[in-house]
Amino acid sequence: MNDTKSYLGWKIDYAYPAGEPSLVPPGSVQWRVFKNPIALGVGGVAAVLLEFADARIRSGVWDHSTYKADPIGRSRRTGIAAMVGVYGPRSAARRVIQGVTNMHARVNGETPSGETYRALDPELLDWVAATAAYGFVNAYDRFVSPLTEAEIARFYREGAPVAALYGAKNPIASTADFMAMMERLAPRFEPHPIVSEFLDIIQSGQAAPTVPKFLHRALARASVSLLPPPVRETLRLGRDFDLTLADRIALKAAGRLADRVAVPGSAPAQASLRLGLPANFPWRSPTTQARLLRAAGLAEV
Repeated sequence: MNDTKSYLGWKIDYAYPAGEPSLVPPGSVQWRVFKNPIALGVGGVAAVLLEFADARIRSGVWDHSTYKADPIGRSRRTGIAAMVGVYGPRSAARRVIQGVTNMHARVNGETPSGETYRALDPELLDWVAATAAYGFVNAYDRFVSPLTEAEIARFYREGAPVAALYGAKNPIASTADFMAMMERLAPRFEPHPIVSEFLDIIQSGQAAPTVPKFLHRALARASVSLLPPPVRETLRLGRDFDLTLADRIALKAAGRLADRVAVPGSAPAQASLRLGLPANFPWRSPTTQARLLRAAGLAEV
């Protein structure tokens, strides 16, 4: 069965049209990272926490989206948008990204302190793109499989074209770039009850009721552990969110298992078939991937 999803009224079929490339090529670090649900879960929550530190983004999300009424549905739709940017056919990815941009064009308002904001502010678009990239790649490195500095830098570079389609003008190319951007914005960061409310939702297990609740709590603490210390201190996420040894062991076990076991019908599997590759291509070793890319006549990254 194809992993066909609906987003903004469009049906996204990762298996068709046959041969149409994705914005991010197979064999990339992004293809390796985005196939892993632990990296996506931990990294995605960390990204939201980093974004919510800025009152302009926090207000925009809370006041102009369905997050308050349907936080899980909204998170899932955000996840679909991220996956189609990496694995979807280019035509579908561009449609989805343009649809998101069109929605954001209508988002503007004032923060509780009276500061005006608009979602298409280049500074905010740069920060959202940076937090997502930072969260996902560091979650994979920390809780799935260690990455070299060169691989992390490559991950950032591979995501730049997608970030640009969303409107980012200064996509980060390294961890140092992220830290520099964070330091420029840090004077704006502030604590807010919405941060705790968001983490309560994550820990509740609503997103995946069949997954043991302790794993949801571990995921929340793992996400907090990825925050640079100054941000965590500003958000007042104290010792209650310290990652325990049991948390780390459980998440790493789940992350490593997910990195080895192919999921038929998933977006990565269907995208592979679309490009003439075996469905389990994203779960194969880099050496095997290189051989399969050559056999399919596709350029290696």
